[in-house]
Amino acid sequence: MTDFMDDWLSFLVRWSQEWADAQDPGAPASERHVRDEEPVRTRWLGFPPASEERIQALEERLGHRLPPSYRTFLAVSDGWRHAGGFVWLLAGTDTVRRHEDAAGLAEYFPGDLDDDSTPEDVLLAGMWERALQLDVESDAAYVLLDPGDVDDAGEWAVYWYASWHASPPERYASFGAFMEAMYREFHSLQASCSGGAGAEFVNATTRALDASVETARLDALSGRYERASASLAEAIAYGRPRATGLRDQIRRLLGETYMVYFPGLTADPLYAPEFLAVLAAEDVRHHRDGPSSAHRLRDASDEVREAADEILRQVGDGTFRYTAEGPFGGAVEAARELARWGDGDAAWRILRAALPEWRPIGPEHLAPVGLCADPLLGPLITPERGRELLATPRAGQRGDTPAPAADLDPPGLAWLAEGDPGNFLVSYRFVLVESVEPAELPGRIGAPENAVLNAPMTLWDSRTRFHGNRTVTWEDEALATVGRAGPGWSFAFEPRPGRSFDERWFVSPGIAASRDTRAVTVWSEPGRTHRPGVFHLSVTENGEERYAFTVRGTSVSRRGSVPAALDPDRLFPQDDAHAERLSERLGERRALEALAAEFGVRLPRFALSRGRLHSFRTRPWNRPPGPGEGYVTLGVVRARP
Repeated sequence: MTDFMDDWLSFLVRWSQEWADAQDPGAPASERHVRDEEPVRTRWLGFPPASEERIQALEERLGHRLPPSYRTFLAVSDGWRHAGGFVWLLAGTDTVRRHEDAAGLAEYFPGDLDDDSTPEDVLLAGMWERALQLDVESDAAYVLLDPGDVDDAGEWAVYWYASWHASPPERYASFGAFMEAMYREFHSLQASCSGGAGAEFVNATTRALDASVETARLDALSGRYERASASLAEAIAYGRPRATGLRDQIRRLLGETYMVYFPGLTADPLYAPEFLAVLAAEDVRHHRDGPSSAHRLRDASDEVREAADEILRQVGDGTFRYTAEGPFGGAVEAARELARWGDGDAAWRILRAALPEWRPIGPEHLAPVGLCADPLLGPLITPERGRELLATPRAGQRGDTPAPAADLDPPGLAWLAEGDPGNFLVSYRFVLVESVEPAELPGRIGAPENAVLNAPMTLWDSRTRFHGNRTVTWEDEALATVGRAGPGWSFAFEPRPGRSFDERWFVSPGIAASRDTRAVTVWSEPGRTHRPGVFHLSVTENGEERYAFTVRGTSVSRRGSVPAALDPDRLFPQDDAHAERLSERLGERRALEALAAEFGVRLPRFALSRGRLHSFRTRPWNRPPGPGEGYVTLGVVRARP
């Protein structure tokens, strides 16, 4: 309870007067309930106080000493009218009664108890029989005071339940906490009702709350987002109009999406382009058929609706680009260029450094939330980075600079050998090319009829979009994603190749890729119960293979002079054979560590697993059948019922 709950009289007088001021003085008497005539006239929702004798008589009748907050309440008002919006009369000393599961709800809440039932479930199960019923007149709502759910201060829990509410009973720690919540509910409902009628609900409480919302806005811009969020949450409970739109921005950057709708902003022509894009991006991520933002445009102008259609189209086809004014906008463009080639950590560092220069587009704007809708930059905004963003002072405000969030990408290549069977990258092949930009790779190893880069998309989307319509031939082409593999290197990477490695047919794409430079080719398949694992490495320079080795289980083959650092006998010792069969992939891990150290290369785990990268179809990684050779293709035809 807040401090004013220590003084029931001042709290109840304030509530009564605010309620009376909110009533329409011009409403005809026929539209008022008879119960409201006296409180409107007297500006008092309560009743005369109960004497100590009446309170003791009630306690004797019930066989319990009443909890402190309800007992002291009765000493100020022996009952109450309009406890929130759905309980019209609360009991006084004469009307408190035992509930005794009169509604027959014990079998539904919490349901059957078992060994996994929580203490809260056990308390709720017995509550219906032992509780005191405080509601006298209501909209099918129950207010139950539970003498079996008692805290250290002697307060009894209060449960509020209505069948039309479609949720389990709401629990309050005490009668005082319940009344405080009903006061907030009165404010929230009245603010909504007044706003819908084009009026304004104003009093000392609302003015203080609106001032706290403005303070919270400045706190948020200064990096004190936790304090801002707490203040806004309180204002939301009272129905203050700005609070939810502001707090939703904080929640979204923290990774929360449930019930985030930016009310008041999606229909505003100033803010709609950014916030509608964020909602639409969430729809796309969850593959929703209809945009959840559509019903947020009920009050929007034709101009906003037209702009919204274009935004939704861009988000849907992946062409939306978040933009911002000033230096931060320049940082966004630079970061996007890095992200499209897989260097997400560097992209975030650019954004982080420019955050103090970000400026809101209006007074309801707390942060660059639109980044979440950008197909390249959105995946970089993890909850950890969202906290860092929110904790960074911006828009000219001052505050402490937070410690940087950890990078998302591990160094090197060894992370590929983590060996999680459910990992999309459990098997893979890639080519690393030195002194060549990623955009140049299709020209070197791309399929002749399709040597262009596709638009950036996730690995899953690229495979489902471009793999499904292939004509089956002998050609083992890779649908490879591309990016930067460290200073001076580019990569073309394919997860889960459609074919297994076979030295008899294999033709390294590194041969074509290494014209006037060097290339490294790796193909890895983890071991299975019925077959050993395979790890192949080859290095080519200026179109010629310099050295290569292939490890298949305990068998090792090599060509050329393999450097000592990459010696397969050292990396894959025979005493590791058992561990390899157990899919620990120790030799593969050592080989990847050695390869990264030898060439100073890396691959971006985050971009490959969760980001968006360009892709293209490579030339075949195998040779065509020779004289007397052939190939077999297998397919599955589903019979129609």
